[in-house]
Amino acid sequence: MFEGQPKGLYALALANTGERFGYYTMLAIFVLFLKANFGLSAGVAGTIYSTFLALVYFLPFIGGILADKFGYGKMVTIGIVAMFAGYVLLALPLGSGTFALICMFAALLVISTGTGLFKGNLQVMVGNLYDSPEYASKRDSAFSIFYMAINIGALFAPSAAVGIMDYAQQRLGVSVNDSYHFAFAVACVSLIVSMLIYYGFRKTFRHVEGGTKVAGGTKTAENTAEELSPKETQERIVALCLVFAVVIFFWMAFHQNGLTLTYFADEFTAKSSTGLESMMFDVWNLVAVIFIVYAGFSLVQSASGRAKVISALVILLALGFLGYRYSVLDGETAVNAPIFQQFNPFFVVALTPVSMAIFSSLARKGKEPSAPRKIGLGMLVAACGFIVMMFASFGLLTPDAQAAAVTEGKASFVSPNWLVSTYLVLTFGELLLSPMGISFVSKVAPPKYKGMMMGGWFVSTAVGNYLTAVPAWLWGGLPLWIVWGVLVALCLLSAVFIFSVMKRLEKVA
Repeated sequence: MFEGQPKGLYALALANTGERFGYYTMLAIFVLFLKANFGLSAGVAGTIYSTFLALVYFLPFIGGILADKFGYGKMVTIGIVAMFAGYVLLALPLGSGTFALICMFAALLVISTGTGLFKGNLQVMVGNLYDSPEYASKRDSAFSIFYMAINIGALFAPSAAVGIMDYAQQRLGVSVNDSYHFAFAVACVSLIVSMLIYYGFRKTFRHVEGGTKVAGGTKTAENTAEELSPKETQERIVALCLVFAVVIFFWMAFHQNGLTLTYFADEFTAKSSTGLESMMFDVWNLVAVIFIVYAGFSLVQSASGRAKVISALVILLALGFLGYRYSVLDGETAVNAPIFQQFNPFFVVALTPVSMAIFSSLARKGKEPSAPRKIGLGMLVAACGFIVMMFASFGLLTPDAQAAAVTEGKASFVSPNWLVSTYLVLTFGELLLSPMGISFVSKVAPPKYKGMMMGGWFVSTAVGNYLTAVPAWLWGGLPLWIVWGVLVALCLLSAVFIFSVMKRLEKVA
């Protein structure tokens, strides 16, 4: 998995980890901040959330076009600076009036613009590392590693947001609304770390930044790639557009994690946990599980006795740590709504080596599914995730009725395990779709349009993110199973569509 990868992969992955940590710290509490600070309804808060996500994922299309002309490295640099400025503005405690609302919208615009310049172009640079024959066979595994690094940042984000807010309220005596701004300030620090990593290790990937003159006066390294005929170019672009059309509905469903799934966590899920179950709400316990998973793979796969001994020691230490943490459990553990967003990145990091081992085994037997087929399977798995939520919601009140019941002290709440199980299933779908989709784009995109096509991937994500508001507007007077059922139906229809055009996609894969 990690052997034989170019050093530039790890530098770019770590730079992205810092940026994603800040982004997901902000996103973990964003809709709750909108409702608490500005008194917005679930639907209005959802619309702002979805519009912001749409911009975050649409603007990489513009950033890709600019990078094709001016170079990926320049756009990434400008993007980091812009994001930092936006997070600084969001971190300022300006109250809840009109001026504060305007500044909040300005901050979101600057952050989304910076992300548009940074996100897609960084991923194109990762793909460019694997254009050389010596690394070409490692492209899929590289994007799995890169995707795992993103989620390491996201794993700690919810705990950081909740922790800094608690510290601000309990130690500094600030109000709940003002404590949100302390969490937003964490993103500013994370961008500084990301910038230091990027420039500290730039020499390992500078050759794929683009924007440099080569013989003949043309720009970027893509000009040395094999030219495609107009027909081949058209076939590849059409195939990519078909994939883009399908993943719209995956992201519409998947990014409910920061919206209706957070509403469900806030309004319908038990506020405390005890015993063994409560341990999963401490991020350091999850980290220990990750160590056990990776050390377990190392124990099995390592060729040297020394590596096996070290792996066994890591497993024993991690188990000892978990045993100690269980022995000192005392009473109930508070369960805050934002903390549930740690489970998706945890499952991504923990399950990435599992999924890679499964597909490597299938590859050795000549049975590994193609990237487009994995995307179709990912849609089916996503549908299963929201079927879990349908079962969790049968018998519950509508959100409007639940709010009244809470006031009267008659509300009922469900086990946190329903949401955790949903995140587990959705993560399986994500691992099938997202890293493989990005790898597919970087492989299939015509060389002259790499930046634009990677931007196209983000445009489809943007449309899906904009549509995340649809379930939020259904949140209120309708039974919850209807909200989840809409998402199930869309995922199933998308799966049917992609399997119907599978031959055309696999032709260019």
